This record gives sequence, C-alpha cells and structure tokens, in this order.
Amino acid sequence: MNSALTTPLIVGLFVLMALRPPIPRRSSPFNLQFALGYLINEQPFIGLWWLLAGTLATLLQPAFLSSLWWLIVVLTVIDAAMLAVLALRARSARPVLSGALRAAFGVEMKPRVTRPSWWRVVLVPVLSWRPDVRRVRNVRYGSAGRANKLDVYVSRRGARTGAPVLVYLHGGAFRMGSKSLGAHPLLYRFAAEGWVCISADYRQFRARYRDQLHDAHAILEWTRAHAETYGGDPGKVLVAGGSSGAHLAATAALSGAVVRGVIALYGYFGSAGSSPGESWSPHDHVHAQAPPFLIVHGSQDTLVLAEDASAFADRLRAVSRQPVAYAELPGAQHNFDLFHSLRFHSVIDAVADFAALTVGPGAAGDPTTQERTPVSRHHSLDRASDEGTAAEQS
Repeated sequence: MNSALTTPLIVGLFVLMALRPPIPRRSSPFNLQFALGYLINEQPFIGLWWLLAGTLATLLQPAFLSSLWWLIVVLTVIDAAMLAVLALRARSARPVLSGALRAAFGVEMKPRVTRPSWWRVVLVPVLSWRPDVRRVRNVRYGSAGRANKLDVYVSRRGARTGAPVLVYLHGGAFRMGSKSLGAHPLLYRFAAEGWVCISADYRQFRARYRDQLHDAHAILEWTRAHAETYGGDPGKVLVAGGSSGAHLAATAALSGAVVRGVIALYGYFGSAGSSPGESWSPHDHVHAQAPPFLIVHGSQDTLVLAEDASAFADRLRAVSRQPVAYAELPGAQHNFDLFHSLRFHSVIDAVADFAALTVGPGAAGDPTTQERTPVSRHHSLDRASDEGTAAEQS
C-alpha cells in the first residue's frame, strides 16, 4: 500500500506544477518547472492513466479501518479533480484563437470547429500516422548531408494540383530536434485534406545561426521549385515553426523568402547569437511588406515568456501592412504541438482558418493583390547548390 501512496503524491506534484508553474524572470532553453509540468499540462489524460495504474488495485481492495487507505483515496480524488481542471482549461483556447483572428483580419468569420479524434487524444496521443497520408522521407534539399533533408506529406486519395503548401521547421533551441518531431497532428491532418506538407531538418548543434537561416531559405526555395511535383502550388506557401523553428520561419519570411503567411507556435524571437555587423533576431527584420502572421503562445510558457512573444507581435503589428494575429492561450506551456491534445486540436482549426484567409484568391498576403517592395537581406546567404531529389517512399 505504501507504493500506492507514492503515485498520487508524484502525480500531484506534476499537476500542481502544471496548474501554476513558477514563471522565470527571463526566457531560457530549459528549466525544472517545464520538465515537471509540461506533459501533464498538455495531456492530462496521460496523468489520469498514470494515476489509475498506480492506485486502482489498492482502491479496489478497501481497508476501511486503514488511515493510509483513506489517505490514498483522498489524494487520488484530488489529483483526478485537478486533472479535470487542466482538461477543461484547454477548451479555453478556441475562443481566444478565434478572437485573435477576427481582431487581426477585421472580418466576421465563423471559426472552423471540428471534432477531435478522441481515441487519439485519450488513448494514443503520440500516434499521428494516418493510412490516407503518404510520407515521402528524406528528400535532399541542400548539400549539408543528413542535416539537409526533408519529409513530404501528401494525400493518398488521388493526384491533385494547385494545393496549398505548409512548411514546418521544428524547434530545439537551435541545437537539437528533428523533422520527425513536432506538429505531426497538424501535418497529417492538412495532408489528408489535400495539402502538401513539408517538415524539414536543418543544421544544428555547432552550426552558426547564419547557416541555419541559409537552410531555412533553401527549404523554402526547394519548396517553390518542387511543389508542383507533389501537386502543390508554389504561389500558396505558408511557413510554420515551433520555438527556435518559429524564429527561423519568421526571420526567413522577413528577409526575402516569398511566403503567403507565417505561423509561429510558442516562438522564440530574441537574439540567436551575434557576429560583428550582423543581427540575428526577427525584430531586426520587421518591415512594412511583411506577410500575414499568426503568433500562438502559451500564457504559462516557462521556456519562452509570453511577454517576449507579445512584444514581437506588437512591434510587427506597428510596422506591417498585413494582419498580425496574436493569441495567448490560457494555461498553455511550451511545445504544445508535440502530440494530439484538446488544446492543439483547437490550434489546428485556427491554423486552417488563418490559411483560408491568406492563401485564397485576393486574400491577405496574396502577392498578386498588393505591391511588394523587394526586401534586401541583412545577411549574405549563399544558395544551396546541391538539391537532390532522391527520396525514400514510406
């Protein structure tokens, strides 16, 4: 019975850290409150299964005269109630996202509301694979070996042309991460709906930021050059990213890459290192011809503070002629796009709404409906000379 007491105590600690984590004074790549609270916060059902696995056998063998048994019962009920609060709090994301889009685009839009795959959310949140989506793996887009490969996601339901394209850049503090992680629920769902979706690796660890930004530009150039091969429209490209990937997506879009819109999820927008005469923050590239932005951040992000993301949104909104939507999700942590959850399902619906507002004919960000002033890059970015097209088909 003593072991059954350990589970609700540990789960309770994790839940408390998820409900109200101590917010640090500044953004950082890692901290203890993120490690303890992130998983339970974004997927409280995992906490519920953990709680039941550790206590159910004891609870089903009541010992009414045992104070220890009653203590386990009380702690388990309290933990379950707090997990329910976390699940309900995730539902607050949808109205916040819809309100941000309405405020930015100035339209009375009916937000998209789809049903989540409950069996995925509750039972297998890490499973995003779908039988109706084909994943073309490890297509080479540059000359940096394994670091310059991408995966393409397309529907198996027959060939189509002129599909919009979504490019995703993973996070990892510019030092780690993989195209196999991050936003898979978004990529698979959009691909199933007929989009061409791309998730790409870029140079990390000891790479300089200028090399990573070069890779981001090379990814987008490869996408425009090869989109039609997979049924996509090179004129309907959106770029998205999470954390450091959002930094690269935003900076690339603001420094010459031609995209119809940017989706920045829990993005870091501060300095990514410095060299004499060069600047490495999206703040330094803001200009009037910026494409539309959708910036989504968690109010309880303990790695990248919400006020940092809000400050970038305010700066961009003050200069750009295009809409800038900023949604701060109540209670959300960092990395909320890693697996299926109630919160991320609402975010995916909002991304679909943003896409409808930016890649349709005459929509915001359409280069055919506005005069675009060429933007000179702040950096000398060499073009990737080796664009392999060999692919391993899943």
